[in-house]
Amino acid sequence: MKPADTRIYLASKSPRRRELLRQIGVDFELLMLRDQSPRGGPDVSEEVHPGERAGDYVVRVTREKAEYAAQIMLLRRLPVRPVLAADTTVVIDDRILGKPADRNEAMDMLRLLSGRTHQVITSVALHHDDQLHQLTQVSEVSFATLTKDMMRAYCNTSEPYDKAGGYGVQGLASVFISRIDGSYTGIMGLPLHETAQLLGRAGISVL
Repeated sequence: MKPADTRIYLASKSPRRRELLRQIGVDFELLMLRDQSPRGGPDVSEEVHPGERAGDYVVRVTREKAEYAAQIMLLRRLPVRPVLAADTTVVIDDRILGKPADRNEAMDMLRLLSGRTHQVITSVALHHDDQLHQLTQVSEVSFATLTKDMMRAYCNTSEPYDKAGGYGVQGLASVFISRIDGSYTGIMGLPLHETAQLLGRAGISVL
């Protein structure tokens, strides 16, 4: 039986992460980080440090998001609850693919992924009782060879532009994917197995 108060804060703008938390019955409130703060720039920078490897990058950004959101909770004197944050990156040839800025960049990403296998790395962090618990999940995704018409048609939709790597596994791009090794929900942006493990450390059971 669940305890009376199992609500958490979710420090993410991603509608996919909200959907996945609802899927496993987690009650949450949004604790949004800003893209533009009064001091200039985002609350948490997602720029890659020189020489930073993809796995280290996604772990660092996720940790910083969780820690910053926990600070906001205290500064605003909000009810103290666990804070969940996550970050996802797509990697191919040791190159980190973020969200495409425009159609040309989205097309470039699809050309790079076409006919090849890439990695999707998602890290999840839970800040609770002044401690940070974090797990990272890595999946491999294989794309079929894409024609120019397929790539153009996909880039004519709204799907590529708010997703790392320029595609969403749960949408139209599912027809591009010939094989997945790993976590489907991790590729969506929140690996539910790892997330449930972290929530358990805060005394929140999803079953």
